[in-house]
Amino acid sequence: MGTYSFMDVTASLVGPTGVIDLGAGSANGDTGIKVEMATTKNTMTVGIDGEVMHNLSPAKNGSITVTLMKTSPVNKKLMLAYNAQTLSSALWGKNTIVVRNTSSGDLVTARDVAFSQLPANANGKEAGTMDWKFDCGKIDQLLGEF
Repeated sequence: MGTYSFMDVTASLVGPTGVIDLGAGSANGDTGIKVEMATTKNTMTVGIDGEVMHNLSPAKNGSITVTLMKTSPVNKKLMLAYNAQTLSSALWGKNTIVVRNTSSGDLVTARDVAFSQLPANANGKEAGTMDWKFDCGKIDQLLGEF
């Protein structure tokens, strides 16, 4: 049985406004980095006689959510990138996110990436976290082995 540690996770956002590190050392919150596909790969159609047809979707779109502690300096970098990229459609949706686990060899590459929206910004008794969600046009994943 292998051993997992978020310390082995590297991640970066690369785009028209620069490179921002998102992995270990970025003051990530407990949920770290979450990759979710938006659509199912298969749609099954059942005919009137009970026979089935499977339909394979070529879609690879989804989202990546990066959770940072409120005190992370990466929040400012992401906010500046968001503000700059919203100034022109020529800059919008031109990011790439790469997430790697150097221990297992896991690799996630997301292309055609845009900020989904600004994260909720709460100021309460405890600082909490900020969830940066990115909409991704294409996500390719390869799981390694621990």
